[in-house]
Amino acid sequence: MLQSLKAIANYRKENDLAWDTPTWLKLLVSAEERIVNLERIRSIGELKDANPVLDYVERTLLILDGLPLSFWVKELLEDVLVWSETAKGGTVRERLRWQHEGINLFVHNIGSSQLYVRQAQAESPAYPRNSMTRILIETHGLIGQYIRGEIPFAENRLLLEITRKGWLSPEELELVLRALNECIIAGVEPALWDQVRSEVEQLIGWIAWDNAPVVWSVKERLERLRSVSIHEGEPFEQAYTELERELNVEKALAPLENRTLWYVESALQDFSLQELVKVFLLTLRDGTGQEQPATVRHISFESLMNTMYYDYRGVKKINVYKKPQYKKRMIEKYLSALSWQDISKGKRKHNPHLSVIVEHKEELPSTVFFNFVFSSAAEKLIDFCIEAEKTPLYDKAVLLLFDLFGLRRDAYDRFHNEETYLTDMNQTVDYKRVILNYVTGTRILDIGPGGGVLLDLIEQERPDAKPLGLDISVNVIEALKRKKQLERHRWDVIKGDALRLEEYVETGSMDTVIFSSILHELYSYIERDGIRFNPQTVEAALQSAYRVLAPGGRIIIRDGIMTEPVEQRRRIRFLEPDGMEWLMRYAQDFAGRHIEIERVGEHEAVLPVNDAMEFLYTYTWGAEAYVHEVQEQFGYFTPSQYEERIRNTLGPQAIIRVSRHYLQEGYAEALSSRVEFMNEQGQPVPLPDSTCLIVIEKPNDRAGIAE
Repeated sequence: MLQSLKAIANYRKENDLAWDTPTWLKLLVSAEERIVNLERIRSIGELKDANPVLDYVERTLLILDGLPLSFWVKELLEDVLVWSETAKGGTVRERLRWQHEGINLFVHNIGSSQLYVRQAQAESPAYPRNSMTRILIETHGLIGQYIRGEIPFAENRLLLEITRKGWLSPEELELVLRALNECIIAGVEPALWDQVRSEVEQLIGWIAWDNAPVVWSVKERLERLRSVSIHEGEPFEQAYTELERELNVEKALAPLENRTLWYVESALQDFSLQELVKVFLLTLRDGTGQEQPATVRHISFESLMNTMYYDYRGVKKINVYKKPQYKKRMIEKYLSALSWQDISKGKRKHNPHLSVIVEHKEELPSTVFFNFVFSSAAEKLIDFCIEAEKTPLYDKAVLLLFDLFGLRRDAYDRFHNEETYLTDMNQTVDYKRVILNYVTGTRILDIGPGGGVLLDLIEQERPDAKPLGLDISVNVIEALKRKKQLERHRWDVIKGDALRLEEYVETGSMDTVIFSSILHELYSYIERDGIRFNPQTVEAALQSAYRVLAPGGRIIIRDGIMTEPVEQRRRIRFLEPDGMEWLMRYAQDFAGRHIEIERVGEHEAVLPVNDAMEFLYTYTWGAEAYVHEVQEQFGYFTPSQYEERIRNTLGPQAIIRVSRHYLQEGYAEALSSRVEFMNEQGQPVPLPDSTCLIVIEKPNDRAGIAE
């Protein structure tokens, strides 16, 4: 067994440091704030009872111990491996002192080599192998980083000094580098070594024999930087083509050619390719718009990486708001406001609550550090969101946060947990299947496609169809594009506004336009003439859809309704002790209309039937969805009002082919254990219809087109 493994085993057994503990081990185990590459862990909870840096070093040593190598190679690589991560260790006080003394802790291979040299000079300054060990520590991991697109190949050329000075032959250097890279890559994940082994061995050959590598284009480097995103479904070719329409990418990112990028994958993999490129352009200029000097070799995104993750129910996720530093949606909003022209000139959009920091440290002139910094007001508001999370104040705090950054309020569920939102949307497959019975033609537009379930159904059931989804949310569009890439769908999606469809598809070009549970969201969230909950919003959406319909085409509406007669009143008896509290809170928070409540007992109230149902729709979804659901009015027209509105909006030539309504399956079952639904006399009655299905047809006579 290697001596280093024995030292680690003794430490773990005693759970304490002995007087003769090696310096490298003291540094690794004394870390008060452990620094890890967060992309390599599943849950922040993993950090509680572990030292991931020490664990990783131990794994690399175990791999080395099992390799069939000569004694001198193992001895050399043992020194390299035990010191290669030391710049991630040390106490806070030690790390502050190291920084002051010029140890580069932010480019950890360089910092680790500096710490090794300091120790080696103190213990055995004349030892001839020290220089070779230093070079191997300084370059360790660079081959893997080159494969990921993070560094230029030239960073590896320091290794040529080993052969040029005669310390090792090219054959020996190949042997050493192959074993070293197997240890550090398989130490991350054994399967990873199997995936990259052939490419690593090719690169090692180029290094050992001083051969020039193939030079990557900017596009090829970006593709490698996006490997995780591509694996998760990002359509890189499509995204890059779209990017090239707006920017000369090769020219704009040429200054990155000779620079290394640290923690870029883990910091930015969840942003889009367009956002990634905007961040790169921001790093290439300082706050005055001046280009970074040639002396800057390293760009670190470590601080940004450390702001991006949180532990959600035991799983590592992008944190969009739960803690002060987790603000992905605000960053996306900021980047979307930056034009390519301005960003290429070094101009930055002024935002009083969010700014870009490209920081130089006097003691580290070769490195710049990139991050986003939020105002004190924004920090305090997000702190308030956290403190108020379990109270009614939380709802208002989140909406204030949205207003502060100009975010659409209907983004709440996506903002809160986008994956859950899309999963919930996909669970509505059975409800949406009925829509297929009324689809006509092949050119089909799905407004607000959510998780893509209806697009999938159309594709499966109609092989000749060309489904297209349109959504206002960049994040939903990106998620659907990833789904399309991963599952190889033929449907497509575009970002667009449902009230201006003719800006995205040609007038008279669509055979079917579908509004599946989306019109009530437009009604609830989009202001028309400065007013939310405005029927004119629904009218505008229908008019826009009618204009893009081909003659004979159809608009299909599946959405909430109010019941008739509207004068009916219903009694609700709560079977849960906090039910009445829910109702009173809802009446105060709901902005769609005044909710009329007559309390007739501790757990009973009488309400107009449509007020009762509007509350129950929100009550059904539970506490986690409350902030979102209370913002929406699900039923906005009665069936007769809907038909009248369609005729007044589209004209008498619009044909209503189908108009029926029903109680959506699941509501009665979900509420049966929570409430009793009764008439005013206290007799049980069924829940009224909740949902309508309306099919509008455009006549073949072109004179019927509504302008």
